[in-house]
Amino acid sequence: MIQKMRIKNIIVLLFILFSFSTYAQNMAEYTSGWEGKIENSKVFNLKVEIENLGLKKSSLKVSNHKTIIDYPFESKNSSILKIPFAKNYFFEGVISKNGKEVNGFIKSGILLYHIKLNQSKNNTYTGIWNLLMIDELKSDNFYLSVENGERNEYQAYPIFGDNRFTGTWCDNFQKENKLISFTDFKTGLQFKGKLSEDEIQLGIYLGTNVLTRVALKKSKTDWKIGGFNNNIKVSTLQLAEMEKLISNDAFPNTHSVLISQKGKIVYENYFDGYNANIPHDMRSSSKSISSAVVGIAIDKSLFKSVDQSIFDFLPIQYQNLKDSLKSQIDIHSLLTMSSGLDAIDYGINANPKSPATEDNYQKTIDWTETVLKASMINKPNTKANYGSANPYLLGIAMDSVVSEPLELFMDKYLFQELEISNYIIQTDRNGTPYFGGGMYLTPKDMLKFGELFLNRGKWKSKRILPKKWMAKSFKNYRNLENVPEKNGYGYLWWHSTYQVHGKNIKSMEARGNGGQYIFVLPSLKTVVVMTAGNYKNGKTQQPEIIFEKYILPHLNN
Repeated sequence: MIQKMRIKNIIVLLFILFSFSTYAQNMAEYTSGWEGKIENSKVFNLKVEIENLGLKKSSLKVSNHKTIIDYPFESKNSSILKIPFAKNYFFEGVISKNGKEVNGFIKSGILLYHIKLNQSKNNTYTGIWNLLMIDELKSDNFYLSVENGERNEYQAYPIFGDNRFTGTWCDNFQKENKLISFTDFKTGLQFKGKLSEDEIQLGIYLGTNVLTRVALKKSKTDWKIGGFNNNIKVSTLQLAEMEKLISNDAFPNTHSVLISQKGKIVYENYFDGYNANIPHDMRSSSKSISSAVVGIAIDKSLFKSVDQSIFDFLPIQYQNLKDSLKSQIDIHSLLTMSSGLDAIDYGINANPKSPATEDNYQKTIDWTETVLKASMINKPNTKANYGSANPYLLGIAMDSVVSEPLELFMDKYLFQELEISNYIIQTDRNGTPYFGGGMYLTPKDMLKFGELFLNRGKWKSKRILPKKWMAKSFKNYRNLENVPEKNGYGYLWWHSTYQVHGKNIKSMEARGNGGQYIFVLPSLKTVVVMTAGNYKNGKTQQPEIIFEKYILPHLNN
């Protein structure tokens, strides 16, 4: 009898385990494309409000069409306001001297979103946080690609129908029974889903607070992504042939073209649904902004000379990586891509296995250690090869010399001076602004930055950058050996020469992957900005063709 009871209990247990495994869902069954609709086109455009600032009981509120976060805090008498309003999220900022605004950043994921909060009433300040960079979704389509499903293992990648948002970088894929969760480490958004037989109920969260929910069904047709119409406007400068070619996709994925001459905008158009309010991923073209920050720091005597070794700026745990050759890596060599490290990101002589290439060091825990452990292939300040590890180390150096968070220093002494407030800074693993690239500026603000250099460091008659730094920035120190054109290179500025009507026109350029360009043309007193989305199709240098064939002939006239 006892034996029969044991057998019966074992059978019941096996049945329960079988039922549990069935109920828990096998992710192989969900490996597919899924789609749904976003409930509201402005659900990711968040209002940020600080109430009763300066009083004992203050609060930071974040809302869309409903309150998402209401975080109470005590105002402290300090020069920098820091509010950790949720796990892994915080706001930091500085109140202006006149008390009418707060300039600061929300740290979410690896991004620092600049937020300008204006005083709306006594002790209350309000601003806007565009989580997806765009000012409003033009498509309510939302897709989820579930990949490599096997029992509890899977990857999931959210894709928005509005592809002006630059996309998610998801990891930390978790599953427990019929619940899944994962994180976009770029924006900081959290995704939590509930699996049913033919549906995924997906919630999109800011920390533990839900922003919106999407009901997803398996896709039966092709996804509809992008495809927004161009709204070409008439400008002072007529570029009809260029506009026609862009509209006909002869120059695909062109997002904006702006031109200023003698400080006045003579051409401004946006394509593929982009507009003047959307900060664009600058990729490596923001390296030139990094150069400007170094110039401001030396002008304020925060360090002595560009001849100082990088090891003068590094904490003790990295000093054991110094040897007779690496000790010669100085600020000047980092500004000119001539550190001598085996850190060539692409092209001729590139070593894809080197730990100091951008694709490799960004996968490690300690980027600085990884880069400085790499082999030396040249003596510093002898040969130039393009590699993002060079400006990355510059950012670490500058962070060590400023007294406030580096992003607040940049905002105060550069961006506020240029009246730039709608921008985003990408950070490294430790939350420090990444000088290797990835800032987001609107094309019009990119134009302002170009004009700052065209005007030799002045903006609206006020000097922002010292004269000596301007001369050093545009000087051609040596040619980049890893690129076919062997371009000259300054302080994180490219040199190029174009021909028009038999004349050579020199251009100093900020360049970024995908086609992000700032052309500074001193001889023509002109700045040209182009943004694009040609990241993996071999057309990253397309703006050079557009500029030389379809813009420059009109400028020279």
